[in-house]
Amino acid sequence: MTMATQARFMIALVLIILPVGCGKSEIAPGKMLVAASIAPIYHFAQQVGGDRVEVVLLVPPGSNPHTYQIQPNQMSALSKASVLALNGVDLEFWADKAIDAAHNTTLIVVRTADGLSIIEESHEGEHGNPHVWLDPINAIHQVQSIRDAFIKSDPAHASEYEINAERYIERLRKLDSEIRAEVAGFSHKSFVTFHPTWTYFAQRYGLTQAAEIEPSPGKEPSPRDIAHAIKMARETNSRAIFAEPQMSPKAAHVVAEEANAKVLLLDAFGAPPDYDYIDNMRTNLKLMAEALK
Repeated sequence: MTMATQARFMIALVLIILPVGCGKSEIAPGKMLVAASIAPIYHFAQQVGGDRVEVVLLVPPGSNPHTYQIQPNQMSALSKASVLALNGVDLEFWADKAIDAAHNTTLIVVRTADGLSIIEESHEGEHGNPHVWLDPINAIHQVQSIRDAFIKSDPAHASEYEINAERYIERLRKLDSEIRAEVAGFSHKSFVTFHPTWTYFAQRYGLTQAAEIEPSPGKEPSPRDIAHAIKMARETNSRAIFAEPQMSPKAAHVVAEEANAKVLLLDAFGAPPDYDYIDNMRTNLKLMAEALK
């Protein structure tokens, strides 16, 4: 069964279960219900909406958004939400079917990566690289997209959303400056990554992604894939292998051992309720510095 077929099956099953499996969500009076696909988008929505919104996270911590299957309680939230904030660029392959199944005619859907310059994937059958939020300048665009969607849904509080967004955007600009200053001190600029998660970050800040271990999302690396990654790591003197907590680090450790490099477990997604995008980026930057300085 293909990924797309599995998605259709799961959404159909949700529709059968939904009437008996989900109670009504309790929303505080005067608040707008917002559904967000992944933790960074969830956090951006909270920063823009402030006390005016209640944000529901659809893809839970530790889950892979490429392969996640929508659940009945999330369909219930979608049926009542005013705004659905997505990353886009095919990260949430389940989104279109879920939106249709929610039967929410007033739902405003914002794909926050729309309008950005998208890096094309090299894998056969792949489209653009969806990990745009790991470049803070791209994150500014995503915050602005969420702001505009909130204003469209709730124009009475437009000024609040504008003020909140600008305040947060200023913090993102400072983060960009921090990263530039830190990366300038790296003596090694090349890395190997398990999954092409940090491509936008590398492009923005002058790092080189020497190789990818995983041939395509969800596909186990073959011995040939691993051998190629080892070869590229050695040739480029890559001191770091980027891995992720949402995926098995086994292959990354094999490459690191053979190439005399260090595995860095970098969390691109984070985990609410305590998740903070800027703090998470600083943590990842600190880990990079330990291996690349």
